[in-house]
Amino acid sequence: MASYDNDISLLNSLIATTLDSVEGYRESAKDAEDPQLKSNFGERATERTQVVAMLRDQVRTLGGTPEDDGTVLGSAHRMFVNLKSMIVSRDDKAVLEEVQRGETYLKEKFETALNDRNASPETLRVIEQAHRQIASGSSAMQGLG
Repeated sequence: MASYDNDISLLNSLIATTLDSVEGYRESAKDAEDPQLKSNFGERATERTQVVAMLRDQVRTLGGTPEDDGTVLGSAHRMFVNLKSMIVSRDDKAVLEEVQRGETYLKEKFETALNDRNASPETLRVIEQAHRQIASGSSAMQGLG
């Protein structure tokens, strides 16, 4: 029987970072004043929740236990903490700049995972599909700037 420990670890790392993104967007949508930002943040939270579900399904398929929590001190988490404080200060330009930084971090994390030579082809296909969704949402956020 093949061992999928590397795949499971890789997927759980992506799940944790994406969960940070989900939580950040949910909080931002709740706190945003601008209706367009509120709507876009809500859409990104929903999209990222779907990505997490897809990644968790693959972990289960491989016989692993999916990550339930985001990272505590990860870059995405810090980005969204900063984002929330900017929303409270009502600085839409700064909010969008912080979102773009977080989106860049998340895309790079998925791109690094796609280059993992130890990952199985099945896992890489799931990561590629998740990456496409992340990139699409990221492009939508870039378009707001």
